[in-house]
Amino acid sequence: MALSFSLNDAERDYLSRVARLAIESALAGRDAARPPEPPASAGAAAAGPDTLRRALGSFVTLTLDGRLRGCIGTIVGREPLFLNVWRMARAAAFEDPRFPPLTVREWPETASHISVLDELTPCPDPQAIEVGRHGLALQYMGRSGVFLPQVPVEQGWDRATYLEQLCAKAGLPGGSWRAPGARLFWYEALVF
Repeated sequence: MALSFSLNDAERDYLSRVARLAIESALAGRDAARPPEPPASAGAAAAGPDTLRRALGSFVTLTLDGRLRGCIGTIVGREPLFLNVWRMARAAAFEDPRFPPLTVREWPETASHISVLDELTPCPDPQAIEVGRHGLALQYMGRSGVFLPQVPVEQGWDRATYLEQLCAKAGLPGGSWRAPGARLFWYEALVF
């Protein structure tokens, strides 16, 4: 398993600017509906759609003083990546139900990280899961949970704890990832 896309430094900088502009314009009361169009990538026409215009999922994570301040994303891309990052940045800042909306006073001290997700695929063998490399999603009994690849590293979890915490996040009993009918997916992400 390897990422099916890449982002060069200019593309990463563009997405970072898009996320900042999405939040700053909302804080300033300017409700711009869309970010500026991304620059055309060299060779995009010959190679197919460039990554910025590809339908990929993304998460935007905000931290303040090293603690989570907001994190919202989409696992499956249903719109061009640059639009998804714009919407997820605003959602992380102002719509995460775990936190009040971000304030102008907090913004200068807020750090942001973008995770661009590759496509989810069924995990063929839970023993192949690499902590820090693979993000996971679990679906079972009408419930679901997802973790970005960096979460188990930040929490100090091993593979077994990672799987059990995924069950807990989905509101399921421990070990549910093994149950007949449970669907365990994995993916990789580019985080910057």
